[in-house]
Amino acid sequence: MTRRDFLWLMSAASAGVVVPALHGCATDPVTGEQRLMLMSEAQEIAIDRQQAPHQFSNDYGLLRDATVTAYVKEVGMGVARVSHRPDMPYDHHVVNANYINAYTFPAGSMACTRGIMVELEDEAELAALLGHETGHVNARHSARRYTKGVLASLALGGLGIAAGQSEQLSGYSNLIYAVSAVGATALLAHYSRENEREADALGLEYMVKAGHNPEGMVGLMDRLRSMSDHEPNAIEAMFSTHPMSQERYDTARREARQRYGAALDRATRRERYMDHTASLRRLKPVIETEREGEALMAKERPAEAAKRFAEALKREPQDYPGLVLMAKAQSAQGRHREAQRYLDAAREAYPQEGQAIHLSGVNQLALDRPEAALAQFRRYEQLLPGNPNTVFLQGVAHEGMQDRRMAAAYYQRYLEQVGTATPQGRFALQRLQQWQ
Repeated sequence: MTRRDFLWLMSAASAGVVVPALHGCATDPVTGEQRLMLMSEAQEIAIDRQQAPHQFSNDYGLLRDATVTAYVKEVGMGVARVSHRPDMPYDHHVVNANYINAYTFPAGSMACTRGIMVELEDEAELAALLGHETGHVNARHSARRYTKGVLASLALGGLGIAAGQSEQLSGYSNLIYAVSAVGATALLAHYSRENEREADALGLEYMVKAGHNPEGMVGLMDRLRSMSDHEPNAIEAMFSTHPMSQERYDTARREARQRYGAALDRATRRERYMDHTASLRRLKPVIETEREGEALMAKERPAEAAKRFAEALKREPQDYPGLVLMAKAQSAQGRHREAQRYLDAAREAYPQEGQAIHLSGVNQLALDRPEAALAQFRRYEQLLPGNPNTVFLQGVAHEGMQDRRMAAAYYQRYLEQVGTATPQGRFALQRLQQWQ
């Protein structure tokens, strides 16, 4: 296996999800108006269940700190209960990723990264952050974006669609299955500025109804705006999914003072936030150092990145993200045996988390140990079923074992799930054509 082949396998993303059924008009939970919506509430919930575990794993798993987790859930549910969709299955988490961001899936499976948690200053800012994400759920922004995508795909296919035709289109489910496959990243990415404004307004409304000081939303935006000047790489992901502007900050400031001015005398609960997050904030130097290493990895400077990760691990030897990141840095230099040592340590540090197991399988392929790779992929599938890339990689492992029959079966399964839109899909199709 060449280094290029290995890095290509390492880049495999999380599982895709398909939402084949078509629906018609639905009532907008915020405005009460009728809106064409091709994703039902049941499908929103199904997407959360299918996709959220894979995204959380991509972000190095859930934070194993009961105090911090319970606190975030408490604040998040306080905001959710006063929203327009209080009965959605909200679930609030902190993930171990170092980048600065928060995100939600369509039905309310939310995550704040540990990177953003160590930057917030008080509970009001946390409520603003979770309120904003709750706003995306209540306005059904993911469902609306999905609807636009399906309509565009159907138009390109020459079919066209109108609200009254939805029941007649059930026969085209295979077409929708083919064109609507989206991964977790696509579901979470690229909210429009209009979406962001609406989520800001709803988040501000919800946090105030939940008893928080509206200054938290202003402080949150001001903090992110300031960080974008001093640490642009650190919040790159935040701005790619939640585009920031001076207008949004100005609007939040104006609304806090004019519409919610009566709540400005409320406590921001800084001490409470500091008390409940003290154990996590202790890791801030580790998180910042690892973030520097990740920026170097993005610039394809793995040797320099490894030095940063080594500094972080010296401070916190059992830090799961640090161990996995060091393994990635070693792999990028072709040092697969050294990478395996760090992956073994990561699996021991966090045995219930899947990413180190999955990467161990890829690393075993790089070491030309397909049987060992296959064992890791099967173990990963037990922890996190439903990732089509694992199906593809099992095909690669069987091919390495000279078992074309089983390799072809896995490649066929991958194509049935994902199609040929990905490099893996085109590779699988090429293999099947070669082997006939």
